[in-house]
Amino acid sequence: MAKITFRFEDKDIETKVVENVEAGFTIQEVTEDNDIHLNHNCGCVCACSTCHIYVEKGEDDLQEISDREEDFIDRAIDPRIESRLGCQCVILNQDAEIEVIIPDQKLIIGHEH
Repeated sequence: MAKITFRFEDKDIETKVVENVEAGFTIQEVTEDNDIHLNHNCGCVCACSTCHIYVEKGEDDLQEISDREEDFIDRAIDPRIESRLGCQCVILNQDAEIEVIIPDQKLIIGHEH
């Protein structure tokens, strides 16, 4: 089973490690299932950039980035080369070890926490 480590730009939130993640799920779904806050204003249909994350490790174990996803990443706050949208990061490898950073969610319109 895959293992995902979530770190946060908001230093008030502790790192969280989620193990036993099945391939076929997205990073966004993993956050939802494990009480990790990651905005998703469009409902996870790749129509906004609120689930923007940075993939620090394990990029090869995720579905390739699409042109549409790249277009929305350009609209995200502080996009970087390792930027992805959580709703589009489908985990492909059952043995993946993925590390992501979740940007400060307080900067996003529609932030609920």
